[in-house]
Amino acid sequence: MSLGSTLRDHPHFLEQLYRLTAYVVRKLDPLVARIGYDRANRWLRYPEEWVKRIVFDCRMCGQCVLHSTGMTCPMSCPKNLRNGPCGGVRGNGHCEVIPEMKCVWTEAYERSLKMPVYGQEILWLQPPVNRQLEGTSAWVNMLTGIDREPPPGWQGTTQEIELSVQP
Repeated sequence: MSLGSTLRDHPHFLEQLYRLTAYVVRKLDPLVARIGYDRANRWLRYPEEWVKRIVFDCRMCGQCVLHSTGMTCPMSCPKNLRNGPCGGVRGNGHCEVIPEMKCVWTEAYERSLKMPVYGQEILWLQPPVNRQLEGTSAWVNMLTGIDREPPPGWQGTTQEIELSVQP
């Protein structure tokens, strides 16, 4: 078992680490703004990518929603599905595309149940990925607010939209 999979199986710990990191990053925003967001992106991108790839199998979409998806990167889904499983999840919870791999969304749901602070966010609707942000630092994009802007042509919001089942 790899370090990343071991850590991913402790989502409450990662949730606390995320909260701390988000707090520190927000406190550093005035300094980052003085340095310049573009320059900070060049400096932070590679260490962020390295850590997130090891721990989360991250694809550097630039719009990180790990805390909303059970500390599971939805972009590691072979179909890049950002809002839930495709409907082809096998009976054993594995992926239809890569049968030996557990469905990313099965893992996300199971892990979100262990997250007291952000666990309910798995029910929120996420906008599609803005492909123009791929390869950029999600932390810098969070500071600038660009990660919350939906791609052109998409109507919707990420603000507490819960998916509901109609009878």
